[in-house]
Amino acid sequence: MTTREYDVTVVGAGTSGCYAAATLADAGYDVVVVERKDAEEAGHIACGDALKGASDFPEAIPKSQLEPAFTNTGVDHGRFEIPQEDTVLEIPVPGELAVIDRWEYGRCLIEGAEDAGAEFHYDTVVQNVRQADDGTVTGVDATRKGEPVTYESELVVDAAGALSLLQDKVDFDGSTFDTNVQYSQFCSAYREIIEVEEPVEWDDALVFKPTDRSAGYLWYFPRTDTEINAGLGFQMNEEPMELVDDLKADLQGREEFDGADVTDKLGAALPTRRPYDSAVAPGYLAVGDAAGHVNPTTGGGIAGAAYAGKYAAEQAIEAIEDGRADDEAALWEYNVNVMDHFGARYAALDVYNIFTTAYDVDDLMGLLAALPATNLAEALYSGSTDVGLGLKIKTAVKSVGHWGTIYDLYQTKNLADRLLDHYEDYPEDPAEFGRWQDERDAIMDDVYEVTGADAKY
Repeated sequence: MTTREYDVTVVGAGTSGCYAAATLADAGYDVVVVERKDAEEAGHIACGDALKGASDFPEAIPKSQLEPAFTNTGVDHGRFEIPQEDTVLEIPVPGELAVIDRWEYGRCLIEGAEDAGAEFHYDTVVQNVRQADDGTVTGVDATRKGEPVTYESELVVDAAGALSLLQDKVDFDGSTFDTNVQYSQFCSAYREIIEVEEPVEWDDALVFKPTDRSAGYLWYFPRTDTEINAGLGFQMNEEPMELVDDLKADLQGREEFDGADVTDKLGAALPTRRPYDSAVAPGYLAVGDAAGHVNPTTGGGIAGAAYAGKYAAEQAIEAIEDGRADDEAALWEYNVNVMDHFGARYAALDVYNIFTTAYDVDDLMGLLAALPATNLAEALYSGSTDVGLGLKIKTAVKSVGHWGTIYDLYQTKNLADRLLDHYEDYPEDPAEFGRWQDERDAIMDDVYEVTGADAKY
């Protein structure tokens, strides 16, 4: 067996893994990225290809290095098709948007991390995580091109994606690392890249359409006016969808896809849950999808993953410099930075995700059609919106038959705001972590009581 030593081992060559590796390598650390795919397939990931926050990337891999993958920067709004209400709702999307070629974007990421000095090992499948007697993670055992190899390092960064297998191999007893993770908190998704004969009329919009279940939707995101990322997903706590057949059925009902060619197909799981309460353990940090760093209402996760990689790397550098890579408290600031930047907002958005699981699709679509577009945009992206009593009454007038749902949304909004405030008070010290979790869980109990939803955590 071959043994290789690095300062840090990163598992996974996605957005968060590449930004973590680039940040570390740029600071002069020896870092390896182990990736199960080969060099050609690396970066080929199932994704909606819509990138919110396209203007803002960490400096380790600047935006200029990623721009060759930006295929449509003319999108500026969302288009919600609501067949139940025979309406189409156009909503603004705050911030800069782009639709990307995800495979090309993945290649640009890897090139950026390599330029910074990171080493990549492809065809490498992690089999086990190594831990010392005190529980500190010290590396991983893997198979590289069929040969066993051990990677020893001061820290391991888990960027292995949704439902990371590494987390099944680590004994987290005695750490704060979030183990309240279940498959039902995730979404199963499938997408195709489709070439159409004529330009679509909605090449400046991200198109959404509900499925026949409450916590699922179809999307049509235009990479160009003739190349469309079309996909759908559903929450795994519901009855499974026939993803391929259901997408095919919707495509057949849309004239713009007559005679179209499918050029790529891919499926994946993604977190539609709150960020991990803590994504650190002695010698170990989880980033991106492996730590729930995804907007749970839209599935968008590229921007959060990039910054999670940056924050994890910066904290790893500080811990290594202080000789405390085996000390969870030395890694804690990573959690604080994530919650401060986007984690609190994503946790509040998760309340709306929970809300949708408790109502039938007709009630939700009636509510969606009645909400003002600006409020809908805020609810989808900011974690909070103005659903005051005045708006509630005006909306109710437009949606007779859905008044109970509207009132429940009003109450849910207030609880989401309480949760957002609580997450913005995320503890600076792990000693306060238990108290913080207890108070958060009390708010969540109120969420379940108001919505009638089954407990998600």
